Amino acid sequence: MMRLWSDRAMPQVIRSEFGHRILANGSAEESPEDPLRDLPGAYAVVAGARRIYDGGLMDRYPEVKVICRTGIGIDNIVVPDATERGVAVCHTPDGPTLSTAETAITLILAAAKHIKRVSREFAERPGRDYLSGYQGMEVFGRTLGLIGLGRIGSRVARLAVALGMRVVAYDPYIEDERAAELGIERADRIKAVLAASDVVSVHAPLTEETRHLMNGSRFAQMKQGAFFVNVSRGGLVDEEALCAALDRGDLAGAALDVFDPEPPTADNPLLQRDDVIVTPHVAGVSVASRERMWKTAVSMALQVWNGEKPDHVVNPDVLSA
Repeated sequence: MMRLWSDRAMPQVIRSEFGHRILANGSAEESPEDPLRDLPGAYAVVAGARRIYDGGLMDRYPEVKVICRTGIGIDNIVVPDATERGVAVCHTPDGPTLSTAETAITLILAAAKHIKRVSREFAERPGRDYLSGYQGMEVFGRTLGLIGLGRIGSRVARLAVALGMRVVAYDPYIEDERAAELGIERADRIKAVLAASDVVSVHAPLTEETRHLMNGSRFAQMKQGAFFVNVSRGGLVDEEALCAALDRGDLAGAALDVFDPEPPTADNPLLQRDDVIVTPHVAGVSVASRERMWKTAVSMALQVWNGEKPDHVVNPDVLSA
């Protein structure tokens, strides 16, 4: 049997399905004073986003031969370090797609309708007349700008088109044919997307090139009174620049599922604003998506254990070695 360690508690449905094929160690949550206590001797790791998996950690636990990330992003796994040490790195890109896209649309609608502000005000003063002062925006006929059109961005585009929105997207890796298939417009520059959009939603990976992709200059290029949404990675956004744009009234609001760092500090000003909706990096999580991600991650760990090529391996050269 393969010995597996996870940095979060394994769902019971996964234990029931794979229990006869793996020895599942305790998770980090079960031993907060010594979170890596049960990692020694593990062949496979099911990794979340909250720990950095670098060469230092891998050298401490040389028995680990595969790290499977529950999600699409692998920015917390130092892939060159893993490759150098013969550790296969896998991820589950299809697992969170539906949930993340649905959450992005939810946040777009909640921001446009000023849900956070009116919910708080109504709870405090239920007898007030809100009809005249309410500034909620209809998204039908409005323009949604997407930065990134991968699995999640494409799904958001389809949902937005179904809502009657015009969608404009920037992604250097897609062709006009792909945009036409989705029923959207393709822009050659980010600036064109920002200037045209009533709502901008970012769906890009976090790399050295994309860190603070949305900075002061970018926010200044956005349409006056537009909304900004981020369900990708907190590091894509310069949070001080976002606050400044909101303070100036350049943006009408924002909705954020991710921060930099995570978790954000309690004094992060974005957490307290009525014009910013915040969620705790749960866009990709639902009962169904959690089961998909875990099932895929454990299945790929077993594939490596059995000498097979995993379905979503990031560094396949390790397998041939």
